[in-house]
Amino acid sequence: MGESIGRFALRLVVFLTFVFLLGPTAVIVLFSFYPSAYITFPPPGLTVHWYAEAFREQSLFIQPLLTSLQISLIATAISAAVGTLAAFGVVRHRVRFQSFLNAFLVAPLLVPTLIVGFAGMLFLTAIGMLGTYAGLITGHVVVTLAFIIQSVSVSLATLDTSVEEAATSLGSSPWRVLRRVTLPMIMPGLFSGAVFAWVTSFDELPLTLLLSTPKTLTLPVQLYGYLQQRSDPTFAAVSVLLITISFVLLLVLQKVGGLDKRIY
Repeated sequence: MGESIGRFALRLVVFLTFVFLLGPTAVIVLFSFYPSAYITFPPPGLTVHWYAEAFREQSLFIQPLLTSLQISLIATAISAAVGTLAAFGVVRHRVRFQSFLNAFLVAPLLVPTLIVGFAGMLFLTAIGMLGTYAGLITGHVVVTLAFIIQSVSVSLATLDTSVEEAATSLGSSPWRVLRRVTLPMIMPGLFSGAVFAWVTSFDELPLTLLLSTPKTLTLPVQLYGYLQQRSDPTFAAVSVLLITISFVLLLVLQKVGGLDKRIY
């Protein structure tokens, strides 16, 4: 009897957790198809008018979307290159103050991005780069770098080094071993970290609010400002499109990067 109650309670907690996590998303999806600008129940009907409106307002959403894509892709590429090198340094070379170095590299994951953004705003203002693309990309690299370092570090730590040793014993140069053996073996970890870094950069709001100007508006910042001025479902339609992109990326990550194997 007690075991049955325990299983029921566990299932209830899991169900409520899913409702808590997915409930707001379900409301946004439903609101994006509403024919009116106000939520009523039951819905008076469904329409895709607000999706067409989102694409029609190019100055409001399309240009910020392109800016977000540009900044997030560049920031992810830089983070992937720098983070992979940093992971090699942390895992393959033992240095003094190793614990401090590890904590420093993952600090952006622990510190709220609002604090990181405020510090970045002060620094970029001092060097005259506040509001520039370079300054904004630098801020995004700071908050995404740790994803790459952590993911690649795990891949390197669990890598079977005997494969590298075998390639070396057969006459391969260190560069050839790195390019033909090591990098392909850690590629799933690098890809996983890059996807999480890209999603984080693309969706970043607090840091971008502090580092951007009207010339460097990203889509999350534009949606935030739009929601303050209007309350029609256009913002919900754009949000659903972003959710769909993130969901597709996670599916690709599961197939290519082996996300399910890493979790289980």
